[in-house]
Amino acid sequence: MNILGISAFYHDSAACLVQDGKIISAAQEERFTRKKHDSSFPEHSIQYCLNKSNLTRDSIDFVAFYEKPFLKFERILQTYLAYAPAGIRSFLKAAPVWMKQKLWMRDLIKKELGYEGKIIFIEHHASHAAAAFFPSPFQEAAFLTMDGVGEWATTSYGTGRDNEIRIQAEIHFPHSLGLLYSAFTYYTGFKVNSGEYKVMGLAPYGEPRYKDLILSELMDLKEDGSFKMNMKYFDYCAGLTMTNARFDKLFGGPPRSPESPLTQRDMDLARSVQEVTEEVMMRMAGHVHKETGSKNLCLAGGVALNCVGNGRILREGPFDNIWIQPAAGDAGNALGAALFVWYQYSGNKRKADGKRDSQHGSYLGTEYENTYISDFLKKKNIPYLELRDGDIPERIADLINEQKVIGWFQGRMEFGPRALGNRSIIGDARSPEMQEKMNLKIKFRESFRPFAPSVTAERVSDFFEINSESPYMLLVAPVKKGLCREMSSEEERFFGLDKLHVKRSVIPAVTHIDYSARIQTVNKGDNPLYYRMIEKFDEKYGCPVIINTSFNVRGEPIVCSPEDAYLCFMRTNMDYLIMGNFLLEKAAQKPLDKDVDWLKEFELD
Repeated sequence: MNILGISAFYHDSAACLVQDGKIISAAQEERFTRKKHDSSFPEHSIQYCLNKSNLTRDSIDFVAFYEKPFLKFERILQTYLAYAPAGIRSFLKAAPVWMKQKLWMRDLIKKELGYEGKIIFIEHHASHAAAAFFPSPFQEAAFLTMDGVGEWATTSYGTGRDNEIRIQAEIHFPHSLGLLYSAFTYYTGFKVNSGEYKVMGLAPYGEPRYKDLILSELMDLKEDGSFKMNMKYFDYCAGLTMTNARFDKLFGGPPRSPESPLTQRDMDLARSVQEVTEEVMMRMAGHVHKETGSKNLCLAGGVALNCVGNGRILREGPFDNIWIQPAAGDAGNALGAALFVWYQYSGNKRKADGKRDSQHGSYLGTEYENTYISDFLKKKNIPYLELRDGDIPERIADLINEQKVIGWFQGRMEFGPRALGNRSIIGDARSPEMQEKMNLKIKFRESFRPFAPSVTAERVSDFFEINSESPYMLLVAPVKKGLCREMSSEEERFFGLDKLHVKRSVIPAVTHIDYSARIQTVNKGDNPLYYRMIEKFDEKYGCPVIINTSFNVRGEPIVCSPEDAYLCFMRTNMDYLIMGNFLLEKAAQKPLDKDVDWLKEFELD
């Protein structure tokens, strides 16, 4: 049975193929169109999934769509009516798209796919819950899903057992933890639905000066983690912005202009909303444990990408084990919807591994053979050195030790927002300068943003305060105290972004200013080549930790193809690029043509 899962028309459109219960392929549309957070119908992702398994559209048994459009439109309509006439401008902007396209999703899918088979529509939070539980290593678990909003639900919890999920309770729009965080993302000058990571990264630079104000004025938080928001401060129900003039007055001024200098106030706001979010997550986790009695917890939804909060649930929460969907946002709902149809709709049995999840390290995207890469390099007269398989780990380990920054393009592309060692930029975690160098000269992004460490799974507890694997870079943990360096009295007085320049541990490039790190553990079975390279770096230079950041520059999606990788390599200050067995040195390259349309036109049979 071939089930095609689809997520589309909000943000991060994606497609997934589940074949007889096995996750075969999944990809986000942005990777193919090169438009970040592309929300269009995922035609390229669908074609990739079909091509990967040599299927035609006639081979599809079910299409699973990640939410219920009529239910979502009901919420939008009722919300506008409740706020009328205030929301008329926003309604007039949204209504034509719904009337012409989104309400007729069944017809649209049939038309786009040339498909006449069965289409199943799954509620948004049921898709999140299915994405959280069904790929997890647990036969039984509680789940907690938190995001901006689906149809009506913004938060839900329940239990998964065998091949079935049951939602026990929900919080409904407009009361939303995800939208609260997005409101502060907007207010601190970052882009909603993409800048939330920046707020989380900025938080340790500030103090929680506004935490009590948020809890007293913006939301009424209960002991069980449920809450109501004071909507007089927000404009997202009917307006075109997240916050309003009352919000501005409460926090002492208008929203920060994008790209303007960050102030201590912005940092304090980020820290405050982050601490409130963690408090809500902790209370919710406690309540879910009390109500379900489960020792296992699965997380999904956009808020589950808040790896600081996740880390606290793991360290301080009541659950023995937690598993987080690596594509926790809406892209992952394509996978959740497909798995829901296989297990719950079709009634197929499920047997969890107990130790490993069924998502294969989330390496579910495109892959390019050496023949494709070499043909591309030869056709464009790009100089390279071909390495033998066994020579790659040591050669790259040596380059990292020489303080080189390397684009690493290997195997299947990752599904989800994180690069996990197949579409990565890598460097030396021991270097005090590497974090700022890679931010400003490679990624062209804000200097304060932290980088993640990749560490061999067996050695993670030698460097970080964590006793479990974190394969998807979704858990933050403190660096081991014995590896940290105490600040001098002069350094203690550093203010704001000046704190960035203090060396805090033996791996300073991946140690955030609060002595934490967003960890990726690398398992030999999931990614043998990446593992061997880090292992070789440890053997020769005594450190099983390297920097791993996504292979892209600010404002662009992670690279998908060799053409994307080469263009990104040439437009940045990376020193080397390894694609398959082919090593490219920047110093040996000709300047990039001003006309790079050939990258779009280049095709191979």
